[in-house]
Amino acid sequence: MKPIPLIEPIKSHSPWYLVYNWPLFNLGFRALFLIASLWACLGMGLWYCILNGLQPWQSQFPATLWHAHEMIFAFAATVAVGFLFTASQNWTGQQTLHGFPLLLMTLVWIATRLLIVTNAQSLIVAFIGQSMFWLIAISHLSYILLSSHSKNNYVFIYILGALCVANLTFIGLLLLNANQIAVVFTHIALLIFTLLIAVIGGRVIPFFTARGLQLDSQVRSPQLDKWLIRLSTIGIGSYALQFAYPTTLIASVALGLTAILHVIRVVLWFNAKILQVPLLWSLHCAYCATSFGLLWFALSLLIDVGNPKDALHLITVGGIGLMILAMMARVSLGHTARPLVTHWLTNLSFLLCLVAGITRAILPNFIAPHLAWQWSALLWVAAFFCFVLVYLPILTKPRIDGHGG
Repeated sequence: MKPIPLIEPIKSHSPWYLVYNWPLFNLGFRALFLIASLWACLGMGLWYCILNGLQPWQSQFPATLWHAHEMIFAFAATVAVGFLFTASQNWTGQQTLHGFPLLLMTLVWIATRLLIVTNAQSLIVAFIGQSMFWLIAISHLSYILLSSHSKNNYVFIYILGALCVANLTFIGLLLLNANQIAVVFTHIALLIFTLLIAVIGGRVIPFFTARGLQLDSQVRSPQLDKWLIRLSTIGIGSYALQFAYPTTLIASVALGLTAILHVIRVVLWFNAKILQVPLLWSLHCAYCATSFGLLWFALSLLIDVGNPKDALHLITVGGIGLMILAMMARVSLGHTARPLVTHWLTNLSFLLCLVAGITRAILPNFIAPHLAWQWSALLWVAAFFCFVLVYLPILTKPRIDGHGG
């Protein structure tokens, strides 16, 4: 199904105090991309201070697990929801969350972040706040896709549902003081994100590459795409079952084969001309980091190939982080009717995030790990700060063509 262009007149001027009528709440990507990118700076900045003993940590939430939770379920998941709200409007032609409901969702998200850090019962707060966020996100996306019979996109309902289950199970285990088991659910969530990247990346990266390089056709590999999703699902499922059944070998093989298919995609999609287009090389590099990080993690389940957490951070920082920057940059330009030409600070943010991923994953093997973690955190903060500098006015101002959205 081809995207349906939604051309609407911009809203007439309304009083400033009617916050839900601000351009920021015209479409999901605006508010959700902005709060997520701000939290990428502030949340990681706070983590850097905690790492260095500059900020005491007294929350009920264990500090390392708070960091994992906020980067996976607060930052990355929010960007994913913002993207899906925006994309589903194109897929179905139906108006997605905007105005007061989007403002309410944003306020729930912000309140949850603040209360987790400041409230004595931070785990209860996290459970309630995240439950509300997921309820709004999944119920709304489900309504849009199901009412439009957009069967090709039902997979995103399942993926968000799986992330919700992983998130709430993680918090529930922390409430039961089962911290070591809870950590596994952050791994499961990251593997679910690799599936999300497989689906979205398979759709947009070849398309964006063909459009960006003005090619006659895009690379297609339908059978490879189907097997990649099947194997990824098997790998995630078997990894999640490891406490009930001895499934480590199955998980390792399935995830390893998935990673190999990802790498084959990287090769098939590559065109030397992408190196001249930041919006393209950033996407390709992010996908490559995800692919090799997943392969590294799959191997680590069976043999000693270094710290599995380093592999996971190659996925999170170099893969998911860079993919998010690249997608937010392109979506924000395209959906505000601006040319798909990036500011030099945006290009710098791509480079900083890529270096942050390599620093976090590779450097701990050569220098003091704590030092590598600090450098990576600072590079990450700098990357998203550059993004915010450029995109704050873009996300908070009306489209330049006078249409709504």
